[in-house]
Amino acid sequence: MAKIELKLAHTYSTAANPSPDDYALVQLDLTFEQGGAYALLGPSGCGKSTMLNIISGLLRPSQGRVLFDGRDVTLLKPSERNIAQVFQFPVVYDTMTVGQNLAFPLRTRRIEQRKIDARVSLIAEILGLSSDLNLIAANLPADMKQKISLGRGLVRDDVAAVLLDEPLTVIDPLLKWQLRQKLKEVHRELNVTLVYVTHDQVEAMSFADKVIVMSHGKILQVGTPEELFEDPHHTFVGTFVGSPGMNFVEVQVRGGELFKGDNPIGTAPDLVKRETSSALKLGVRPEHVAIAADQTGVEAKLKRIQSLGGYYLLTVDLYGQEVFVRTDRPDHLPEPGAPLRIDVLGPYTRFFKNDIKLPFGGHL
Repeated sequence: MAKIELKLAHTYSTAANPSPDDYALVQLDLTFEQGGAYALLGPSGCGKSTMLNIISGLLRPSQGRVLFDGRDVTLLKPSERNIAQVFQFPVVYDTMTVGQNLAFPLRTRRIEQRKIDARVSLIAEILGLSSDLNLIAANLPADMKQKISLGRGLVRDDVAAVLLDEPLTVIDPLLKWQLRQKLKEVHRELNVTLVYVTHDQVEAMSFADKVIVMSHGKILQVGTPEELFEDPHHTFVGTFVGSPGMNFVEVQVRGGELFKGDNPIGTAPDLVKRETSSALKLGVRPEHVAIAADQTGVEAKLKRIQSLGGYYLLTVDLYGQEVFVRTDRPDHLPEPGAPLRIDVLGPYTRFFKNDIKLPFGGHL
């Protein structure tokens, strides 16, 4: 395993002086600590796979360096980096058995048979493949084949890192959950560095210790799932993480009070009392919007009530803007169309200027 440092930028443009819009990865300085479980999260085209391919050596950065434990590996080929990579679609040898597939990376390195048998047995047990070692891979379902692909990446005990590029795309939802749990077990058992690419926030948040949120080639925030949910540093992070995402309300500060248009919504915290920017936004998640008691909060209008099984999602109109409210108890709610008082100011309220969270916490 290795500590991986990226100090680089990358463009696919062949122009002598590429424009900022030509960069698939904007200048970044990022470290993956040895033994960590990381997820690269963002929409298609944000640079996730580009970064993964630069780490593996499939792609050379147009600027900067890649370091493994302080050693510059930028010019080394994939075979010289000691990386295991698992791709979106299962890659297995159909004519081999499950056991032969798992053993193949060790056999090509001329590891002695005793060690091969022990390592294959360990990985098969972790992945739940112990009873399937003699099955021919050709006839196995997609989830089993992807387990084999994962196993081939994990069977070597000397890899610098295991890179996973959307490895659960072809797996149905229930099996995805099971395989994510297996990956977490593998990480705990083997202490291997894992870097997992996905556009699915549930995959990222349920798998990784640290999530790296990307958009348009930029890293917007690195944090634990809890940090990204409770304290997003950018409006994109607030929107992309959560279902639905964070509510954003454009507000103004006048005389120490917060206004939505001409309507007061509460006292401005000290952090924003001197803000005059028209680009000021209040951010609050549906889970943290409170249904207020009589004569408190702000009067809004209830538009819709959706039952989502374990909870209810309300859509309310706050002075012309839709705001989502999550609640577990809708029994005392008025009918849609009736007024409803809500409170958008609380300990988890954040404030953003030009889409960046204001400093010193950015919240009440």
